[in-house]
Amino acid sequence: MIKFPSSLIILLLFFITPVTKGQSTQPLSGRKQWLVLMDKVARPVMENLAHDELKSKMPMQLSSHIDNAQSRASVGYLEAFARTLNGIAPWLQSDGGSADEIALRNQYRKWALQAIANAVNPKSKDYMKWNGGQPLVDASFFAYALIRAPWLWENLNDTVKAQVVDVLKGTRSTVPVYSNWILFSGMIEAFFCKYNLDYDPVRIEYGIREFTEHWYVGDGMYADGMDFHLDYYNSFVIQPYLSTILEEVNAKNKSYTRQAAKQLLIGQRYAVILERLINTDGSFPVIGRSIAYRCGAFHHLANEALKKRLPASLKPAQVRCALFAVINKTLNAPGTFTKDGWLNIGLYGKQPDIAEFYITTGSLYLCDDAFLPLGLPESDEFWTAKNEPWSSVKIWSGQDFPADHALDLH
Repeated sequence: MIKFPSSLIILLLFFITPVTKGQSTQPLSGRKQWLVLMDKVARPVMENLAHDELKSKMPMQLSSHIDNAQSRASVGYLEAFARTLNGIAPWLQSDGGSADEIALRNQYRKWALQAIANAVNPKSKDYMKWNGGQPLVDASFFAYALIRAPWLWENLNDTVKAQVVDVLKGTRSTVPVYSNWILFSGMIEAFFCKYNLDYDPVRIEYGIREFTEHWYVGDGMYADGMDFHLDYYNSFVIQPYLSTILEEVNAKNKSYTRQAAKQLLIGQRYAVILERLINTDGSFPVIGRSIAYRCGAFHHLANEALKKRLPASLKPAQVRCALFAVINKTLNAPGTFTKDGWLNIGLYGKQPDIAEFYITTGSLYLCDDAFLPLGLPESDEFWTAKNEPWSSVKIWSGQDFPADHALDLH
């Protein structure tokens, strides 16, 4: 088992020195620092589930406003697993890196394959709850992980593959809420589509049509259903899901090329907005629900970097530095982890009062989506380019800076 030495954690103390016009900050945002924190968050979930001990080892904190404690606790394990796997999937799919990184990835690949086997095996102690409302949500994160990492699907044995198909098909009995939830059903069908399994094109069509034809409200953002909410759900779910579903279906039959072209522009504009929301110290506006997902609020920006879809105005290096500033701010705050290494409810440390009625310990692991760029090879510009100040750093150090402009689609 490969663990990074504790001395590396010291390197993660991120600070910004005063800057003068023309200078850039030099945050510690290299690949090794990303890997250290990714491992710190993901290891307890993946290692324990691989050993069939997640339910016995993982503490289950519940929101003080929880609506159904028993039901929420029972699905919290699937939340932790699916969200963690989804965030680290591109890295599991990748190759190369230092000897330490290769060894770490190989260990995680072994854990991931066994974790999946345990999660879908009814005879396992860690067999997950797959039926119901919240399980639909996290079954979709699991399906998304398998889309992001074909290596995982290809290396499962036939028995486990059949069990995966069974649990995902079982989610069809759940009618999604008329909101971003329709994309959860769509993502599961996109998984079936990708791997040439029987899929329901209507569930895919439903999500794509509602968002692209009815729920786009302008300037790079969608409403979450019939009403617009000023929160981070365009990033948590809507735009990463929509772009991926479009990509997977178009790879098979090019049914939605017009919608994909439009989403490319919308996604780039929203990436610009997200990058500008990151303050000089890595903090960001605390607006809207599910803020306990921490750096997961920048899922979309991380995904656009992974997919190399950043607009020309966003240099990969400035996005790397901006994302790591958020990762470091939200995951290195005192009180973020329990003494045994599990996430506490909070945004900056332990702040249980910010949790909505659906938040459990498992919910928090959506933060892993900020680590998506680890799926880019270490030779990619995202990692090799020298540090670049992000927008807020440039602006608030007095550097000249181009004006922002809304996206008008006609």
